[in-house]
Amino acid sequence: MAQARTAGRKYLKAFVSGFFVAVPVTVTMLDRFAYVARVEGASMQPFLNPDGSDNDVVLLNRWSVRNFQVQRGDIVSIVSPKNPQQKIIKRVIGLEGDFIRTLGYKNRYVRVPDGHFWIEGDHHGHSLDSNSFGPVSVGLLHGRASHIVWPPHRWQRISPGLPPNRGPLEPSEDQD
Repeated sequence: MAQARTAGRKYLKAFVSGFFVAVPVTVTMLDRFAYVARVEGASMQPFLNPDGSDNDVVLLNRWSVRNFQVQRGDIVSIVSPKNPQQKIIKRVIGLEGDFIRTLGYKNRYVRVPDGHFWIEGDHHGHSLDSNSFGPVSVGLLHGRASHIVWPPHRWQRISPGLPPNRGPLEPSEDQD
């Protein structure tokens, strides 16, 4: 009996010590490197949630945006400028210094200020994005979507890409 009690204490001690190592390591991994997030709503259709019935789950890479470096076409997670308790997922359309033709913003053309970028959902009209709240500070950047991990039939790496007719204006384009 005493031997069983000693073995039980030994296992409990090993579990507790493992727990106190595992929790900080896990929290650090989620905070610094990557985590998964479910994409809800229609704002990123047809690329994410294409049929509307299943919510895609994406891997958000936090390490790759630690220096606030993103490129046009990246799908990023940011802290919502309208509700700091919420994170939203959108596509980067323009970077600082780019001129953007907006889709319903208060100005038809916008120069993206330094330290900001322009984000939009792929499903225009069903997205709360820069066309609603303007350029977004890079300080709100939370992660970059690198892979679709659920559902299994949609497993894929996410490559940067801009939708047709979106992106910065070329110098030769007319800005009426």
